[in-house]
Amino acid sequence: MTEFIAAEIRRQIDRFLPKVIKPSRYLGAEWNAVHKEWDSVKVRMAFAFPDVYEVGMSHLGTRILYHLVNSFPEFLCERVFAPWVDMEEKMREKSIPLYALESFRPVNTFDIIGFTLQYEMSFSNILNMLDLAGIPLRAKDRGAEHPWIIAGGPCAFNPEPLVPFIDFFLLGESEEQLPEVLRLIDEQKSNPINREEFLLKLTKVQGVYVPDFYNPVYKSDGRIEKIESDVRVPKVVEKGLVKNLDTAFYPTQPIVPYTEIVHDRMMLEVMRGCSRGCRFCQAGMIYRPVRERSPEVLMKHTEELVRSTGYEEISLTSLSTGDYSCIQPLITGIIGKYEPEKIGVSLPSLRLDSFDVKLAEEVQKVRKTGLTFAPEAGTQRLRDVINKGVTEENLLQAAESAFRAGWSHIKLYFMIGLPTERQEDLDGIVALAKKVVELGTRLGRRNVAVTVSASSFVPKSHTPFQWEPQEPRLSLVEKQKYLKEKLRDRRIKYQYHDVETSFLEAVFAKGDRRLADVLETAVKSGCKFDGWSEHFKYEIWLEALKEHSLDPRFYASRAIDYDDVLPWDHLESGVTKRFLMREHHNALKESRTVDCRFDTCPGCGICPDRGVKIDLKG
Repeated sequence: MTEFIAAEIRRQIDRFLPKVIKPSRYLGAEWNAVHKEWDSVKVRMAFAFPDVYEVGMSHLGTRILYHLVNSFPEFLCERVFAPWVDMEEKMREKSIPLYALESFRPVNTFDIIGFTLQYEMSFSNILNMLDLAGIPLRAKDRGAEHPWIIAGGPCAFNPEPLVPFIDFFLLGESEEQLPEVLRLIDEQKSNPINREEFLLKLTKVQGVYVPDFYNPVYKSDGRIEKIESDVRVPKVVEKGLVKNLDTAFYPTQPIVPYTEIVHDRMMLEVMRGCSRGCRFCQAGMIYRPVRERSPEVLMKHTEELVRSTGYEEISLTSLSTGDYSCIQPLITGIIGKYEPEKIGVSLPSLRLDSFDVKLAEEVQKVRKTGLTFAPEAGTQRLRDVINKGVTEENLLQAAESAFRAGWSHIKLYFMIGLPTERQEDLDGIVALAKKVVELGTRLGRRNVAVTVSASSFVPKSHTPFQWEPQEPRLSLVEKQKYLKEKLRDRRIKYQYHDVETSFLEAVFAKGDRRLADVLETAVKSGCKFDGWSEHFKYEIWLEALKEHSLDPRFYASRAIDYDDVLPWDHLESGVTKRFLMREHHNALKESRTVDCRFDTCPGCGICPDRGVKIDLKG
């Protein structure tokens, strides 16, 4: 029956596909895509990315989990992305349900749908995709005939606004958790037990968070008094963690899209985790500890990627690639072997204190691109507050080396609204940008160009700044206007993020379960693709919050006391709350914390408590 439905969906889509933007988003017949016989497997999973194809296919986690699940003969995994507004309009007009790319089968016929939570502003797309699939939004309204709806990713470390819509969450790295979950679903299909008993069985898998067994109790002022947990489940859910990257699964035959995507290249994951300790950075906390892959394994992966994809560029990915202890021999080895084939290497944004111009020149042998650095703040005082660990001297030395080596374009990332920020910190951004421009001009570089990108600080869970408020919206707008005026220079391009979007991001980043009603109301009023400025409907969100008597400033703009119960206190990243408090104190004292790869252990808690340690290959 599902084959007939899939054929009918394909037939209808073929009729109008030429009329929508980028029709190749919806075809699913790419190179290296996995097509399995539907009836030959025991469990069928749809991996759902709540954004458009180009964004989702650029995400390494999508590639890893898709190919991981398909590496098991008894499992099947197909992909589904949020259709762009023109495609969705056609689908609703023709009553075509959301379908998976590989088979064109409706996603509501799968056993499990797994959403990845990369960004709070994609939450509305999750609900919209469920609605387009014909699946009841709330878990309590779904029955045995519906798929299990699960979610994971960085936002799963505070998924509370999504709790009524998701059956269970996977915290941390899922390479080992997910297959175990799929085996339990296979058992459930063969020998069904009631929902509560099955969910209880799932809680035995490390990193699986089942919200049904946890209940927040609120005070009269809206704060949480306590989070009650069922006696049958752990009081705190520990994240899943891959201990050895060398033996972990890695896809070396990834899908090659027909259309250009955001990161249209081979991706080589060199390491996970970061020990730099930037106090605003959630990823740097939740993905600890640092674990590297050996150069031998990476060279083998490179050979297989080159052979299976046809790409001419390979990106070395991690949170801080310049910190990879074997970066020089790895790049030299890749360039030495593949330069004759015109295969280049690219690095993500580079840390100023680990920038090596010889390394950058080696990378640019095949093709030269711009360089990106992230000072984050305009003064040394504020960089010490956020524990950035770089200096103005680092920036100017890196810029001088780059200009002397032939670069003309440099991009600088900053944040505004950071805790304790002052006027001189804004002026410092302007001064740094102008110093870099003047340095390039003085060194005789033609067409010197500096791009300054400024985003608004968003306090995130499981960071030392989780207790901090976001700066008021009007204040951030004034700061943006100030920088725009002060950076008027034909050699400087100023980019900044929408303040209203950052405000709503902060609301959901620090939100609790009461926001679920707001989310559902906003989606039913037309909110979706909130991370896209042309579709963000700020006024509708404010109306939804007002309708449910919730003040967004309670979440985004309120300073939180240490003794307050946080909505995510029952979810554990491995970094202790005591360490985060100490780091918050250090921030307010403008005191630096050392990088544990090179100095004493700062006591974050991840290594001794979880039986894992930093794994450096160099």
